[in-house]
Amino acid sequence: MEPQRLPTIIVLEEQAPGPKVAGLTLLDRLVVTLHRAGAGSITIVTGKPLPLLERATALGLRVEVADGPPAGSGPALVVGGGVLVQAGDVRALLARGGRLATSSGEALPIGVLSVVDAGWREALDRQTAVVARGAAVRVGDAASARVAERALWASLAGSADGFVDRLFNRPCSRPLSRLLARTRISPNAVSMISIAIGLGSAWCFAAGSHLMGIIAGVLFQCSAIVDCVDGDLARVLFKESRLGQWLDLAGDQVVHVAVFAAIAIGAARRGDAPWAAWLGASAVLGALFSFGAVLRGMRRSARDRSGRMQKLIDAVTNRDFSVLLLVLACLDRVGWFLWLCAIGSHAFWIAALGLQRGALGKEALRR
Repeated sequence: MEPQRLPTIIVLEEQAPGPKVAGLTLLDRLVVTLHRAGAGSITIVTGKPLPLLERATALGLRVEVADGPPAGSGPALVVGGGVLVQAGDVRALLARGGRLATSSGEALPIGVLSVVDAGWREALDRQTAVVARGAAVRVGDAASARVAERALWASLAGSADGFVDRLFNRPCSRPLSRLLARTRISPNAVSMISIAIGLGSAWCFAAGSHLMGIIAGVLFQCSAIVDCVDGDLARVLFKESRLGQWLDLAGDQVVHVAVFAAIAIGAARRGDAPWAAWLGASAVLGALFSFGAVLRGMRRSARDRSGRMQKLIDAVTNRDFSVLLLVLACLDRVGWFLWLCAIGSHAFWIAALGLQRGALGKEALRR
């Protein structure tokens, strides 16, 4: 069922704009969330001057301010100001109607009503509960704001996250994400820092010594951890952008190519691997071909991609191999990693092109 584009009324009965949650005031976050969920015109009902909605203003979102609900308004989505919700759950409400509730069954002051008037809270009590799948918390003070923030951070994850990301990289990166969310540092700046650390890792690998290899492995792991932060910040602060997406994707490939080439250079400098130059060239070419295959796959809309193709696209930004590289560096067996990349990267792009060709064939048959 498609969501309805209903007018939305936010009723502020407590202090505005509410406590901050992950760097944004609760009201600012609510306005942007409702807009991204597909809500229609947004009216904020308050008897106080409306504070600056920093992120909503930066995104060019318009809101109306009124002393009370518009006369005879309805149907509409009505929201009590003190609540943290996520766009997916709001879309479900707009599509199905009803009132949002937490996973534990606590009713929240947000739902779809046929008529909005002074008795909107009692009317919400009669609505069918729709259980939230994402972070959904009633917020009224600093303590509940901390609960909401923990729930919000816990709900964040990238589609390309692998086993190591979930088990190690995300837990390590999350404190840094929470800290930077309260600063002016942008997600794109964090992406550049991650790329710089990755290139520093490549420089150390090129030295060819065991000690420098360990340092390089540690730096590469740090780059993978920092690489989790930019996506976290973009999602939690509503700062996603096409530039950021491409910077993240292309930056990863620049680092990977630099590391593959540097490992080959380091092995050649040690003089114990005459095949290093050939393996390095194969790994670099395979990485470039893989990136090209992924770009070709990304030109198809998300709806037209097969599930296996999407998994391959996610795999090209997967950071799980950083731990393997660190372990091999500690064992002074980085050359083994070069063998894996020289062969595996070509297997990847061949599989990606094969899946794309199969998807095109199915599309031609449907026509």
